[in-house]
Amino acid sequence: MAELTDAQIDAAEARGRALMASEPRAMSARRDAASGRIVVELVGGCAYAFPPERVEDLCGAPAEALAEIEVDGLGFNLRWPRLDVDLYVPALVAGVFGTKDWTVRELARIAGATSTARKAAAARENGKKGGRPKRSA
Repeated sequence: MAELTDAQIDAAEARGRALMASEPRAMSARRDAASGRIVVELVGGCAYAFPPERVEDLCGAPAEALAEIEVDGLGFNLRWPRLDVDLYVPALVAGVFGTKDWTVRELARIAGATSTARKAAAARENGKKGGRPKRSA
C-alpha cells in the first residue's frame, strides 16, 4: 500500500470537515405508521420525509421491514437490515431515489397513469379512428 504524506492526510481531513459541515446527515429515522412515510430527523433541526414506494430499493417492502431503520456512518447512511438496503442521506434529500434507468421508468409510469381531459379526448378521437395502429415489423 502506498504511503500517505502529511499533506494528503491534512487535505483528506479538511474534505471530511467540509462534508460534515455542508451535507445533510441523519440524527434518527423512523417509519410513520399513519402516513407510511420514512421520516428522517436531520442534524440542524430539519426533517425530511419520503414515501418508500418512490425509492427503488424500498418499493414493495413490507411495513415491518421498513420500520426497522438504523442510522449509520455518522448520519450519512440509513440502513434497513432486514432488507439489506443502505441509502445515502445526501442523495435522498437531493431527490435521488434510484438508478437513472429505474427513475426514468418510474416517471414514465406515473406520467402514463395521469389522466387529463385533453388526454381522454385524444383517446376518444383515436378510438373513433380504430385505435392505435398496429406495429409493423
